[in-house]
Amino acid sequence: MDRFEWGNGNLLQGETQVKQQHGVRLHDGTDKTAFDRGIITLTSHRLIWTDSVQQTTLVTLPLSLVLYAEEVPAGRGKSPRVAFHLHPAPPNKPPGPVMMSAHSYIQLSFKEGGETEFFRCLSEELSRRRWEYMPTPKAAGKPKAIHAGIVGIERNLEKKWRDTDENISQAFEDLNKLMKKAKEMVDLSRTIANKIKDKQGSITEDETVQFKSYLLSLGIANPVTRETHGTGTKYHEELAKQLSDVLTKPIEESGGMMALSDVYCRINRARGMELLSPDDLVDACRQFEALRLPLRLRVFNSGVMVIELVSKGEEAIIRQTAELLNEKKTLSPDELSQSTGISILLAKGRLLAAEEAGQACRDESVEGIRFFPNLFLNPPTR
Repeated sequence: MDRFEWGNGNLLQGETQVKQQHGVRLHDGTDKTAFDRGIITLTSHRLIWTDSVQQTTLVTLPLSLVLYAEEVPAGRGKSPRVAFHLHPAPPNKPPGPVMMSAHSYIQLSFKEGGETEFFRCLSEELSRRRWEYMPTPKAAGKPKAIHAGIVGIERNLEKKWRDTDENISQAFEDLNKLMKKAKEMVDLSRTIANKIKDKQGSITEDETVQFKSYLLSLGIANPVTRETHGTGTKYHEELAKQLSDVLTKPIEESGGMMALSDVYCRINRARGMELLSPDDLVDACRQFEALRLPLRLRVFNSGVMVIELVSKGEEAIIRQTAELLNEKKTLSPDELSQSTGISILLAKGRLLAAEEAGQACRDESVEGIRFFPNLFLNPPTR
């Protein structure tokens, strides 16, 4: 909350309104604030929260401070939310409602719905980064041509069409160049891979290891596609095997669990031009257990889907979370996320799973949700 500034409701030069939603509450991390059931306005430059009753109470957050945003599904008695992970506040920041905050993220709680469309518009604005493009000041003293009547309107429309056509042609030309370069990189990686496999020429063992490390950084060599393995179950089984080979080590390094959204981004980044659809990813992950692979797909009660190691099943994860709870005495999802290096969404899922298993109790207050060891079932020994 220490990134917010007081505002006056006026739009900046070049700023445009994108989306507005009523019934939105501000949270400092997981903590509730006094900014309840207001109007959230998304513009090309900022987030603007206005009190529904006192229109003069208005705070703003520049989109340039947003590191990334993610949707948080609705929980028990909880409204769906959008979490904003933020950059540190600049030293010259104007005054706001909070001088200092212990959290590096905020959440918007949507009491009246509309979070999906709002998140879609937000993602588009974060990608476009329109706040970086300041309007060019008009040259002083230069007379502006005035086109009057129907002829002038037709000339203006014709000029806009020409400009649009030129921009589209240039964009597709750049896209074709990018695709050509990407295909060249894939062909190059396969050529080097074949040379290493055949060990043609005077390549030493050390050079072979070094070349292999370069190839790994390029992504997945020969990814499984429908063109190479057909459609249906056979395709998903082969895809599941490749996913297992690629993901097992990263998931081990992530504490034994990874959100399916993170898996989707990681896999498509590694596959290059051969992008994978969300449906194919889910269908392939459902084949893990049938193929006796070291991974499996798990769905939390909140609907969040994750990939986890079979060796670290639900009981092991609950036991690990309970041990950490006993050690720390109390934990919030944010604190567990920082301790284990997983997302806040997964951290909350682990704590709720420990609660369902009778290993934890929770306390909900205006300061947010916190979990404690279940001393009712596991009293401390004296």
